[in-house]
Amino acid sequence: MASADSEIRPGTQEAIPQAVKIIVAGGFGAGKTTMVASVSEITPLSTEEVMTEASQGVDDLGGVENKTTTTVALDFGRITINDDIVLYLFGTPGQDRFWFMWDELAEGALGAVVLADTRRLDTCFHAVDYFERRGVPFVVAVNRFEGSTPYEAEEVREALDVPAEVPVLMADARERESAKEVLVRLVTHVIHSRSPALSG
Repeated sequence: MASADSEIRPGTQEAIPQAVKIIVAGGFGAGKTTMVASVSEITPLSTEEVMTEASQGVDDLGGVENKTTTTVALDFGRITINDDIVLYLFGTPGQDRFWFMWDELAEGALGAVVLADTRRLDTCFHAVDYFERRGVPFVVAVNRFEGSTPYEAEEVREALDVPAEVPVLMADARERESAKEVLVRLVTHVIHSRSPALSG
């Protein structure tokens, strides 16, 4: 989906922005839909549905008992970082029963944001493992919920056992500037992680 270089339209000097696919992943209720909606410059596409009795005993609601909706396919949004880079955001569903969709959503992704909820940190292990195994650069964004224990970034890094080169950030998925900063850090991380290959 992303081209190596920006193109020039015939007869103009205007560059076509590079389209970059980014995945927003994490556990059930971590704030993926909220993050995509808060940062998207277009009305985001969301496949949130009201949770029904069918999810009882299937979805783990521990720590998010008040959650009434859930993403059943994907969230989609767009944000322009600068004149050269436009990010297309794809939020994954968080429940175990929808993991089969991740391979399709992640196809062609340049990088990923793993949203972590410290109330239920174990729910983002799958996402961390998924991107590590596929060699997809990612950052961990700790979505600080009211009432959650304010762990430091290094405590979260140690708990998730992510390498030192993976950025671990504190964020608020509801705030546009906070979510945008996470995406800027991800793009920077992707550039740095790819630099050796590009120069080699």
